[in-house]
Amino acid sequence: MDLSGTGGLVGDRALLGRTSTAERVADVLRTRIAEGFFTPGVRLSEESVGGALGVSRNTLREAFRLLTHERLLVHELNRGVFVRVLTTADVDDIYRTRRLVECAAVRGLARAPFAVDAPAAAVAEGEAAARAGDWTGVSTANIHFHRALVALAGSTRTDELMRGVLAELRLALHAVDDPRALHEPYLRRNGEILDALRTGDLASAEQLLADYLDDSRTRLTAAYARSVDGTAGATD
Repeated sequence: MDLSGTGGLVGDRALLGRTSTAERVADVLRTRIAEGFFTPGVRLSEESVGGALGVSRNTLREAFRLLTHERLLVHELNRGVFVRVLTTADVDDIYRTRRLVECAAVRGLARAPFAVDAPAAAVAEGEAAARAGDWTGVSTANIHFHRALVALAGSTRTDELMRGVLAELRLALHAVDDPRALHEPYLRRNGEILDALRTGDLASAEQLLADYLDDSRTRLTAAYARSVDGTAGATD
């Protein structure tokens, strides 16, 4: 499937500036994937994407290479570059990684008070999206919440790891046929994790998070398996 649009990339050109690099282009595209603008199986046209961002073909190709290394894109000989389609095993592995990293981030926090403005803003974002019936927005807010949780650890390397992991997760969420049923229960659970952090109860926050991730892993892998037959199709 060819890319029919550019996902609003023209507006991102200003983010790159005159000192644009492949890493910064990759960051823009990674964010667009994480926020659901580019869906699994979509072909990314060098002409369309490069034109929208105002970057050279060589810079764009290097950005594509970086995102292929992160398993977000896949290159097919004589066909081009595509947004990757995950397997069910990929989804399961994403959750194993999330549990290891997110729970460790919470466990390693210093004692309260915590600067929980970013997680709190993500919870509010999700609740506002739910009131508007915007379940894609709820999904995006949920990703923001979990990135903000990990960011509490204050580790640039861990933040970078989770940006890629959660962008991969978004590729799986496109296959869910009832996003409200998947996401609605986790609005309350995000709030419970936030409340535990606010009171400095790290043990409860970690246990709530672990239970959350285990339940989400079970539900999403089952939904994904029903949708994609457990294989990645043409792009793997």
